[in-house]
Amino acid sequence: MPLLEAVRLALQQIRVQKLKSFFTTLGVLIGVTFLIAVVSIVQGMSEYVEGEVFEKLVGGNTVTVRRFNFAGDVTEARWREMQRWPRLMPDDVRAIRDALPAGTATAIVSGEEPYYAVSRYARRKQVFATAVDGEYFAIKRYDLSAGRVFTPQEVALGAPVIVLGDELARHFFPALDPIGRELRVGGVPYTVVGVVAKQGSVFGFSLDRMAVAPYTSPIARLTNPGGDVDGFTIRAATPEMMGELAEVARETMRARRKLGPADGDTFGIQTSDADLAEFDEIKGRVLAFGTALPAIGLIVGALVIMNIMLVAVAERTREIGIRKALGARRKDILRQFLVEAAVLSVLGAAMGIALGYAAASALTLAFPALPVGIAPWSIAVALAMGAGVGVVAGAYPAARASRLDPIAALRAE
Repeated sequence: MPLLEAVRLALQQIRVQKLKSFFTTLGVLIGVTFLIAVVSIVQGMSEYVEGEVFEKLVGGNTVTVRRFNFAGDVTEARWREMQRWPRLMPDDVRAIRDALPAGTATAIVSGEEPYYAVSRYARRKQVFATAVDGEYFAIKRYDLSAGRVFTPQEVALGAPVIVLGDELARHFFPALDPIGRELRVGGVPYTVVGVVAKQGSVFGFSLDRMAVAPYTSPIARLTNPGGDVDGFTIRAATPEMMGELAEVARETMRARRKLGPADGDTFGIQTSDADLAEFDEIKGRVLAFGTALPAIGLIVGALVIMNIMLVAVAERTREIGIRKALGARRKDILRQFLVEAAVLSVLGAAMGIALGYAAASALTLAFPALPVGIAPWSIAVALAMGAGVGVVAGAYPAARASRLDPIAALRAE
């Protein structure tokens, strides 16, 4: 029997027994629905994190020097040890800058702490005060909707100038041009010189509440009263250069702290690639856990298909006898029942793919912070799993049908 003819007969049988066919596919449908929903959400989160979160919060191709090293598992003992490490100071930053190749984009980034600010035009509001220098805005790739960033001269003089996020500019200066106007942060007046274009939010956290001033300005007394630096960011021109720049920073810091060859680092250096690798590890664990539960549904679906196909063999014993009497070979009967089981399972998988994506989309509507992405490989895997479950589950019933004696089958009622 040709394969297409077997598929046609299988579809005809499904049309005749619609309700039984639906319940036969239910286990596979549920399993694939959960699989597609989980993979769609994880894929969407992955694209969102890699395309939005890391670019806006971390920055691509960056190396960051910090006081602490949060890479890997940080135990309580490890945290107590890091508390004894020296602080990262401006002199450390200057030494690293001097060691880097000319033209490398760098920036101090300190603070990002919540403080209240007020203007004469609006009530007070919490802002995220950030003290920076260097090419901070270029590293973050922020575009401005108004004004300018502060100049190197203003940084050198510690001028009280500030660049606001879009949300703050609209709140503190409603229906007004904020450029040149005064905003008080921590009781200190700053002159607004620029407004960053709207950045949106990440996981529900607004990125438009930033208030960025020079690290040398009075804002540093809020963000870093001890005179230290939270982080020093270096942006590489290409991903391949990150390792080289990280090594330059590491050698400089180890030399400044007089660490021997056997001594571990007493500072943290993290690359954006390492941050992404940690996220990929988490994503892999979520996928593994998320696909384990649907696997149970697929096993249940396989058992249901096997039982239904055994019942179908018993109900169609006379049909099998007639087919054999008309010349159908054992392999024809075997193929017919195998294809029927596989078609049922693939149909269940196809419905599960549609329902899984619909469920993931509905979840995104309810929780906008959970984006959805389609992973083409998951659709192929779901269909392959559906066909595989059908073939495995239908193998025993098909073999049993193919071994029926035609004379005994014709006598069956």
